[in-house]
Formats: sequence, structure tokens, C-alpha cells
Amino acid sequence: MNGTIFNQLIIFNTIVQEGSITRAAKKLEMAPPSVSNALKALEQELGLPLFTRTTRRIEVTEAGRLLHERTLHSISELSLAFESVSDLSREPTGTVRVTMPRFVYQYLIEPIYAEFCQQYPHIQLEISVSDATIDILNENFDLGIRFGDKVEEGMVARPLTTSMKEAFFASPAYIEHYGQPSCPDDLKHHKLIQYRFISSNKIAPLLLNKQGEMLSVEMPTSMVVNDTNLMVDAAIKGLGIGRLVEPMIQSHIAQKQLVPILEDYWYPYSGLYVYFHKNTQKAKRVRVLIDFLIEKTKQL
Repeated sequence: MNGTIFNQLIIFNTIVQEGSITRAAKKLEMAPPSVSNALKALEQELGLPLFTRTTRRIEVTEAGRLLHERTLHSISELSLAFESVSDLSREPTGTVRVTMPRFVYQYLIEPIYAEFCQQYPHIQLEISVSDATIDILNENFDLGIRFGDKVEEGMVARPLTTSMKEAFFASPAYIEHYGQPSCPDDLKHHKLIQYRFISSNKIAPLLLNKQGEMLSVEMPTSMVVNDTNLMVDAAIKGLGIGRLVEPMIQSHIAQKQLVPILEDYWYPYSGLYVYFHKNTQKAKRVRVLIDFLIEKTKQL
């Protein structure tokens, strides 16, 4: 494969990922006509259309889908191999894209990301907050941070935290007014501040742990939120029982703004892991972030 076709494939895969020639041009820092010409040249070389085009949209053809599936990982590996050798002679440089849920950003990343940016001024850190399970290769991310059981199969994963539990909590005023539940059955007389996932629009299931067995619970809802800060705020204001992973509310419990509820039934979750494709860590810009995250989370 010559260098021209290699570059055309990079451009083609970027168009697929970005969904338009204009956005691909912006991503690649190229003029849109140059991107369009490269695509046309690749289609002529193959003798097949890779996209169907209308005045409003561009869609991948069957041939384009197959080409994308069969070249994306190889192109990524070649690019990373070249970058890893080039890295030997320079400071870590370039963009590092990382995806994570909001609570991970608040708990792990918010306190430390500025230090990383100051320590590595030539790296452009891009943080994407999403509760969706992201395919980091197809979505062009270098890293993801998720619970261990949510990590995509085939990824390399490094632990950042130990396991944690989903805490139940309410304000002292709520407890004084409605009482303290002493068993899961008592919850039917209380109201839950429910969480809705932004990406899937689904309500998070309410799970408890009864002597090692999963217990699914139904209870009345006081309100529904899709933000962890709002969950805590609503609980502090006495609107119902909240539920979040324990590290997110430890300080509020210590300050007596919130009271833990049914601690013996809190549902366990895997620890948090940073995960990535096996070749991604070869790039120095990615490797230094992985090492930084592992070092900083040892202090938790």
C-alpha cells in the first residue's frame, strides 16, 4: 500500500467517524475540497462508491462500511507504531481523548486534570463526559474510564480504585419527618430521587444486596434527575432518598448533611478501570496519562 492510499484511508475513516466531509476536514485540519478530492480518488481506485450523497447528508454504502470495518484498526495500529518511534525524540505531544461518566469526572478527574495539563503543556487533553458505554475505537477515543464489568471485551484495563458500593442516603430533616427505614420492605413507605441515564433515557434500576443476593426494589418516586450534583442537592433539601456510589457522598455524610440508610444492603460495584486498546499505550501522549492516573489514584 503506497503512502497516497494510506492517507486517503485516513481521510475516508475520518469522514465515516465524523459523519460529514466538512467535519472531517475540520478534524484533519484540511480544506474541505482537499478532503473531497481524496475521497473521490479513493473511490476511483476501488471502482466503487463509498458514500451516497444528497444535498443534506452523506451515508456510507455497503462497500464503504466493509472498508471502514476492515481498515480502521490497521490504520490506527500503523499510525500509533509510527508515533511511538517518533516519540523517542520528543516531549509528549498531541491530543488525548478520554471518555467517562459524570461521577468519574467529579470523583477522580476534576481534582487532578489541571495538574496534568500543567505538567504536560504540549498535550491537549479532551475530556468527554457521557454515561453511555462508548466503543472507544470506533468513536476515536484513546482511553475510557468505567466500572470493570463495563469495560469492552478485548481492551487492556488497569485498575484505578478498589470496589465500591451504591449508597442510600437522605437528609436529617427527611429522616425526622418520614423515619429511618430499617429493612428493604420499609422503602415502599418512602420516596426515591430517581436517576435517568442521559444516553439511553432509561431509569436506573434500584438494586440492593441481601446477604450476597441481588434484590430488585420498587418504591415511589419523588423526582427524576440525570445529574449527580442534582441528586445530592435534592437529597440535602429533603425531597427523598438519594442513591449514588459511596465516594460521591462521603463528605456530605461526614458534615452531617446526609444520613446513610440501609448500609448493610448497599449494592457492590466493581472498581473503576482505565481501559484502552493494546496498541494505544505505545503513544507517549497516552502512556503518560495512564501513568499519571494510576499514580494519583493510589493516593485515594
